[in-house]
Amino acid sequence: MTLEEAKAKLEKFGQMQVLKYYDELDDASKKSLLDQIDATDMSIQANAAHPEDLVKRGAITPLECMEIAEIESRASEFEKTGLDAIKSGKVAALLLAGGMGTRLGSDDPKGMYNVGKTRNLYIFECLINNLKKVTDKAGAFIHLYIMTSEKNNDATVRFFKEKNYFGYPGEYVHFFMQSMAAATDYEGKIYLEEKGRMATSPNGNGGWFVSLVNAGLLDGVHANGIEWFNVFAVDNVLQQIADPVFVGATISRKCTVGAKVVKKAAPDEKVGVICLEDGRPSIVEYYDLTEDLMNAKNEKGDPAYNFGVILNYLFATEQLERILNGSLPLHIVEKKIPCLDENGNLIKPESPNGYKYENLVLDMIHQCDSCLPFEVIREKEFAPIKNKTGVDSVESAQALLEKNGVIL
Repeated sequence: MTLEEAKAKLEKFGQMQVLKYYDELDDASKKSLLDQIDATDMSIQANAAHPEDLVKRGAITPLECMEIAEIESRASEFEKTGLDAIKSGKVAALLLAGGMGTRLGSDDPKGMYNVGKTRNLYIFECLINNLKKVTDKAGAFIHLYIMTSEKNNDATVRFFKEKNYFGYPGEYVHFFMQSMAAATDYEGKIYLEEKGRMATSPNGNGGWFVSLVNAGLLDGVHANGIEWFNVFAVDNVLQQIADPVFVGATISRKCTVGAKVVKKAAPDEKVGVICLEDGRPSIVEYYDLTEDLMNAKNEKGDPAYNFGVILNYLFATEQLERILNGSLPLHIVEKKIPCLDENGNLIKPESPNGYKYENLVLDMIHQCDSCLPFEVIREKEFAPIKNKTGVDSVESAQALLEKNGVIL
């Protein structure tokens, strides 16, 4: 992009302040800023004027879950179907790994955190070990896509290479960076975080497929005949990946998305709940769960909204491409955004000073035709690491790993 083209784009969207320090930059910084302007979708910033109008919830009703008793009674049937799909190369895994270990006291990518006690055992290593259990059983490797971020991409790629991909074949591992969205003040004006760089943040956990496409990986997906993506988060060390029973159940039910869920530990547990919204699959976040919904009962007399998602989904590729050709709802989040003040000095605000813009995976699910909520045993598949100590911490995850026979 030339300077003239950048000026035309910025003027169109009322963002000329982005070039305030352009003349002070060296040639490399000028090019970097122009490239960033070229790659940034600035149309979304207009939504800052009325953020309350963006996402309005429809009518929430229950969605029946496939519970453990049914799963266990049909496990061999589902597993065969899932293994057949895996052996045929129809299933890929996608790891959301853009986060840093800051809350764990680490400056490294979160997946590099060592959860071992008597030996080194990294979060990334736990996940690869979980994946290898399936590929060993199937006798076939699956493609693993790893979504990083601008902040952790180089360190993540280097770490995997240094560790020889923890024994997984490198030709089956594909890294790509999550697309970024510009951050703004309350009027929708894009902040600068440096004189030659706009303030940005990742485009949300619903931005993974568009980020994969933007990285030029879709042709490879088609060439390899990948029909399903198992998407999962980096922070759950018990995450079962490409679980053939889960894959087989979703295929058998002819659903376009599957969602692993756990029975809630308490009615007010802070997890999103699988449901229907205006008759389509959806997730209602815990902060949107009203008292009436929390206390609602189903026909069996059990809580109607009793299954929380653990961020482990199986999406049909065909459905993902259809969603891509439409548009996901935009979520605006009020945040503390480090930025330059009017004198060009970096400030780190102590209270929110603007908006970040995100797409969420719950909206991807809501655009799918059908969803299978698939119950798993919490103690075997849900050990999130959000904090150093306490609830959902390194300590609690270590205890669950040991309970599941993992030597730390």
